[in-house]
Amino acid sequence: IRKDFTPSELKKELDDHSFDGSVVVQAEESYTENNFLLDIAETYNYIKAIVGWVDLLDPNSEVKMIDLKSTPLVVGFRTIMQGSPDEKYLDNKLFFENVKRLSAFDYSFDLLVHNNQLDSLIRFTDKLPDNRFMLDHLGKPAIKNKEYKEWKSQIKILATNPNVYCKLSGMTTEADQKKWTYNDIYPYMEIVAEYFGLDRLCFGSDWPVSLVSGSFSTTYSVVNQFCSQLKQEEKAKIFGL
Repeated sequence: IRKDFTPSELKKELDDHSFDGSVVVQAEESYTENNFLLDIAETYNYIKAIVGWVDLLDPNSEVKMIDLKSTPLVVGFRTIMQGSPDEKYLDNKLFFENVKRLSAFDYSFDLLVHNNQLDSLIRFTDKLPDNRFMLDHLGKPAIKNKEYKEWKSQIKILATNPNVYCKLSGMTTEADQKKWTYNDIYPYMEIVAEYFGLDRLCFGSDWPVSLVSGSFSTTYSVVNQFCSQLKQEEKAKIFGL
């Protein structure tokens, strides 16, 4: 996957799976990428919104929040916190205060962490009652090792916060990328559905990163199969249809 992917490639996947558009999420922590994503979103109307990046370790980050508010395509931000020590982000006062400021501009914030950061994440989000959060990739449980006991107890607590939502994404890449099965992943989807409820779940393709463990169709089929047990309107909410 270490190559460029084009909007036309995304469009083909969207058309093949009956989606009329997509939210694109940052991959590089730079304002250059923000501008790149804005350029393509303004050119291709099937890119409906952007979750970009702002430097939340910058004491003057509010200036950038105000600047980007003039662009309605930017609906939120993400910081790649996975694998970072707590003192860098989740236990950093400046970072906390800047995340708190996002709520004043009605920006959401994506939570990208590993499962071993969930206790810290719970403490962090509990102190921010006015923010809206999206948990990426179910909090990256250890699907490959079929471990979920501790993750499940943490997800149960995190989900009690009504402002935290959960994205059904990045699951096949956390499983055994070469020989995962639907049954490896199903228990994790069942757990987040139980604790978050269907109204706080959404599908995320994690494309093109997900290509390391299967095609767009393969990733889609995992969530689509899970949704086969749901009512049509419930499935439509998860897929944003």
